[in-house]
Amino acid sequence: MNTQDRIDLINQVGEEVIGGDELKKLLESGEELIAYDGFEPSGQIHIAQGLVRAINVNKMIKAGVRFKMWIADWHALTNNKMGGDLNKLKVVAKYFIEVWKASGMDLKHVEFLWASDMVKDSDYWQLVIRVGMTNKLARFIRTAEFMGREDSAEQLSAAQIMYPCMQIADIFKLGAKITQLGMDQRKVNMLAREVGPQLGYWKPVVVSHHMLMGLGKPPSMNSDRTTRTVENKMSKSNPDSAIFMTDTTEDIKRKINKAYCLEGDVKENPVLEYCKYILFESFDRLRINELRIERPEKFGGNISFKTYQELEKAFAA
Repeated sequence: MNTQDRIDLINQVGEEVIGGDELKKLLESGEELIAYDGFEPSGQIHIAQGLVRAINVNKMIKAGVRFKMWIADWHALTNNKMGGDLNKLKVVAKYFIEVWKASGMDLKHVEFLWASDMVKDSDYWQLVIRVGMTNKLARFIRTAEFMGREDSAEQLSAAQIMYPCMQIADIFKLGAKITQLGMDQRKVNMLAREVGPQLGYWKPVVVSHHMLMGLGKPPSMNSDRTTRTVENKMSKSNPDSAIFMTDTTEDIKRKINKAYCLEGDVKENPVLEYCKYILFESFDRLRINELRIERPEKFGGNISFKTYQELEKAFAA
């Protein structure tokens, strides 16, 4: 696989790639290239976290990138996930890994690392503090959307204020030249690009993957791109707007039948999104070469699509 082929694969993962020229140089350098993604172990796992993450990680691995998955149990602790019980967080993290195994993630080429091990290193905390010294508090507060919230500083706990400093320190302690997280974490990753050179590190390439929409109607178009991503994304807090990896066939049918799917509208359409980011991406694994939709003859009869572009064009017509 040549450099351009590798770039093309990575671009498939990234809805936005910041540092494309830097990425090309890194790939051409021949050095081992590390990318990372992280997750908070927190109860149920939905298809965006389960299926889509497996698809994205496998593409990064295929592109020749060494992938590190960061188990952010201490970060989940700052958000009081699982009641702040580290033992429960560990159990949930292991469950997530089993879900990815079942989802086809290439676990042989993924290194799982625990924040609870990293925090035993005093050098880590020194770096966290150094990161925190680079900017005023307000600058870090503006990254709070990466936690899925728009709270004011008064509503965030002191522990949560530490979170962006920890996340930026994670990047450099893991040796990650690529941050491969969601669009909802764009702001903190951009801050990492700013902070890295100040502390003698690198500017990480930011490969931000698309955040799968929830099943409900999108909010009105009145916010910036990152904020809107947070507003639209699939969320565990609204169970009927999310499809969970443990949902039954009946659950899935019920949720899909109630999903927002405005006729002819191909923008911010969750049903089309699931086709694009999951079904068409899974043809090889499912050993199929087309998406077949069964319809009564009075509605035109059965129809098949070999690409998402064909489906979108037909839906928009």
